[in-house]
Amino acid sequence: MARVKSGMVTRRRHKRVLKRASGYYGKKNKLFKVAHEAVNRALAFAFRDRKAKKREFRQLWVARINAGTREHGMSYSAFMGALKKNGIGLDRRALAELACFDAHGFKALIEAVR
Repeated sequence: MARVKSGMVTRRRHKRVLKRASGYYGKKNKLFKVAHEAVNRALAFAFRDRKAKKREFRQLWVARINAGTREHGMSYSAFMGALKKNGIGLDRRALAELACFDAHGFKALIEAVR
């Protein structure tokens, strides 16, 4: 049986990793071993932070809604409970937009659920 050399496959794999590492600083964009570690680390951070981004935005929306409701003498939890009870199906993102950029609309919404 003939001997199989893996030069082409290895080169393709190395090129793929080094292409992903282009723009990295120092040895991390030139040497395969270092670049491979950096790329794997970056991919792990990217996966983790796609999840964290959702948490952070929800936290921001809740803080904005809370600030808006406190201005009108209501707590966040009471406001969200009243929304649910009245069957108003706005999500936190839309409510936060109202609280930040449309004070009159948000005030009208609070008066509607009181």
